[in-house]
Order: sequence, then structure tokens, then C-alpha cells
Amino acid sequence: MLHKPAESSGIDHAEGYKTKLGLRMFAIYGLVYAGFVLINIIKPVLMETIVVFGLNLAVVYGFGLIILALIMAVVYNQMCVRQEKLLNTDENGGQA
Repeated sequence: MLHKPAESSGIDHAEGYKTKLGLRMFAIYGLVYAGFVLINIIKPVLMETIVVFGLNLAVVYGFGLIILALIMAVVYNQMCVRQEKLLNTDENGGQA
């Protein structure tokens, strides 16, 4: 493995879009996670409730958080790639 600085890929015109999108998605995930924490703080007995397939709310909510993170990562990547292709083109129509 080579240990050298990362290569610079030039100017990224979609940087602002990607930053705002990432912060918005982080806020959404943070709110969903805060709900999980609040349930555990305010009424932890609620987490023992059987929800589906014999699994309690704690397990279902936990797996839901993991699945939500994976889905959001794929959506973030797709939206960023689309925006990069749109904004990071040179005058000749090719990639910058």
C-alpha cells in the first residue's frame, strides 16, 4: 500500500449541493435516531412490545435504523452523481 497524499481531482462545482444534501439527510436520520433514544429514556417498557414476527420494538427499530442508513447512503450517492454530471462538465460537453 502506497502512503501518499490523495490526488486532487480539480474543482467540484457540486460541492455545495452535496454538503447541503448531506446535512439535511443527517438531520433526518438524527431525528429518527433521537426518537429511538427518547423512547428508551421516557418509556423503556414500550421497547418490549412485540411488533412483528415475534420481535420487539427495540429490535425492529434498531434494524430499521440500519436499513434507513443504507437506503439513505444509496440515495445520497445517486443524487450526488447526478448533480456532479450536471454541474461538472466543461464547455465542450465533456467531463471537466
